[in-house]
Amino acid sequence: MKILVLAEKPSVAREIARVLNCNSKNRGFIEGKNYVVTWALGHLVTLAEPHNYDKKYKSWRLEDLPMLPEKMKLKVIKQTYSQFQVVQKLLGRQDIGELIIATDAGREGELVARWIMAQAHSKKPFKRLWISSQTDAAIREGFAKLKPGKDYNRLYHAAVCRAEADWLIGLNVTRALTCKYNAQLSAGRVQTPTLALIVQREEEINKFKPVNYWTIRANFGDYFGDWRDKNGQSRIFEQNRAGEIAARVQGKAGIIRDIKTVAKSESAPLAYDLTELQRDANRRFAFSAKKTLSVLQGLYEYHKLVTYPRTDSRYITSDIVPTLQARLQSMGKGPYTDLIKPLVNKKLTPGKRLVDNSKVTDHHAIIPTEQPLVMDKLNADEKKLYDLIARRFIAVLYPPYRYDQTTLITEVNSELFYSRGNVVKERGWRVVNTHTPEKEDTEKEVLPVQKLIAQKKGTLKEVRDCKINRAQTRPPARYTEATLLTAMESAGKFIEDEELRESIKGSGLGTPATRAEIIEKLFSTFYVERRGKELVPTSKGKQLISLAPEALRSPELTANWEQRLTSIAEGKGDKDQFIAAIRQNAAHMVKNIIADTKTFKADNLTKDKCPVCGEYMLKVNSKKGKMLVCSAPACGYKQRENQEGGLFSKDKHVGRLNQQLIRKYSDNDDINQSLGDKLKAALAQKQAEKDK
Repeated sequence: MKILVLAEKPSVAREIARVLNCNSKNRGFIEGKNYVVTWALGHLVTLAEPHNYDKKYKSWRLEDLPMLPEKMKLKVIKQTYSQFQVVQKLLGRQDIGELIIATDAGREGELVARWIMAQAHSKKPFKRLWISSQTDAAIREGFAKLKPGKDYNRLYHAAVCRAEADWLIGLNVTRALTCKYNAQLSAGRVQTPTLALIVQREEEINKFKPVNYWTIRANFGDYFGDWRDKNGQSRIFEQNRAGEIAARVQGKAGIIRDIKTVAKSESAPLAYDLTELQRDANRRFAFSAKKTLSVLQGLYEYHKLVTYPRTDSRYITSDIVPTLQARLQSMGKGPYTDLIKPLVNKKLTPGKRLVDNSKVTDHHAIIPTEQPLVMDKLNADEKKLYDLIARRFIAVLYPPYRYDQTTLITEVNSELFYSRGNVVKERGWRVVNTHTPEKEDTEKEVLPVQKLIAQKKGTLKEVRDCKINRAQTRPPARYTEATLLTAMESAGKFIEDEELRESIKGSGLGTPATRAEIIEKLFSTFYVERRGKELVPTSKGKQLISLAPEALRSPELTANWEQRLTSIAEGKGDKDQFIAAIRQNAAHMVKNIIADTKTFKADNLTKDKCPVCGEYMLKVNSKKGKMLVCSAPACGYKQRENQEGGLFSKDKHVGRLNQQLIRKYSDNDDINQSLGDKLKAALAQKQAEKDK
């Protein structure tokens, strides 16, 4: 009997097939003597659409809400139906005795495989391949240590709960908002509270009123000192007081009242998880979260140079420690040759900064694999991202950065001036990586570091010059993708209730794997715009937050959901209770939207009319520049601003797009059939004009 292996993507399937000596290529699968390897194309099966339960849901009407099917159904995705048929036929083959699930090792990967099995009515026994890298060695080791499929039943239940919750909340609230306000409005369990963070920050900025303040710096000849009050504050909010202090010390003699030298030790930053890597790549290279994940996926799947990307851990387990030398040696080329020399051929004993079994669940931190590094095979973006991962990995194996920190306090006429200097004792990990993670939202005023020569306590010092500097308080900074990822990850800090805040610590909004997609959706729905690195809410985004259910805007609710999903995956939570609560929430939210008396106004309406349905067009900013988008919720037509003919351009690429639109409007049951007819007629008219 042969064994069927189900991978998530064709590229992964090909690598597994090669390792398993499967060489006979067929349509949708690769066969060998002992194994048959096939693949999904992402998801092949999904939750059924509303009209699959009742034809009345083909039209969007408030009176038909909420939609709460007694039991959720599955359906094969039309675009990938042929591949589903291939997998279904293989699952039914008499010469195939069991299945190995080799989809991505995580919640969503489990869902991909289990839904295919359910829709194909497969009863074959199955096992689970659970690996964190795509190297040949990792694949072989994984097949040697296959897990019983039932061990991942709870993970599957959590995945189903996530999918059904998204359906029940997202589809009901989106339809309610769209029908109520006759506008293209959508909401979701993670999307809406994430947007709320951006809108709230913009409100704080708009309400902010700058206040003048002054600081004082005294020049003592061989060093300078910054004035501080008894509470350590440097800001003076009365100009007269600043002037009085400066006058009291100008040209006067002071004395070094105190010298304190403290030995400091700074450990390397922790290894990367996905969110931290996305943050760093955004700060350093202006990569979007989506781009970082895409590039990282290539390094993992195609080049096999890094371990599993979609991880929320920044630690490795003790069983990885024996492989560290091999990983270092495989990357010991180019810019890393000299950096790994102090580490190779010696016993590595990393501490809790890297190795902690208790802080690793499904996957460990993102680190290099044992795959030999060939820099010439990487493109520019891949080199940048790999360099971050490689240097962070090497750095965490280096000793701490050690230095002596000296603080001088100089007293002049009862006023205190502080000076600080560092003397490096051992550069440690800073030899590898001079860039340290930025500290966000810090309120602490840090003394500037200067070069200090040896001084003695009690030495008299003359104030050679004293300067007053004027500044203004600044509003909170707008979110960038880096800081928004931080806010999503640590959503608990926005919750006032201390007990609840602690209970969701570590869960946050969404997961490392979904946050990039959520941020991208905020752009594609025109709720948020980019201005440089800054994220700015649009009028549509601001209004949506005022119209969306209050509970859905709060990170408290959505972070709680993520925590409960994790609890279900760990066998501590009840999936039926979770879904029952979600159904109640969906019904309650729809009821409140229908009863709401607020209004929605599109303030970006133009005088241009949609060539498909005749409604007025909206002007929006997209990644591709300014666009005109139809205001009708059911239409979806769009074109670039100032583009003659819009999507009806004579360009051959746009011509193909026209045909895709015809199929879209003709096939989509959620859109009136007449729209497809209108689009066909408009295209026919354009063609007739061209023929003339």
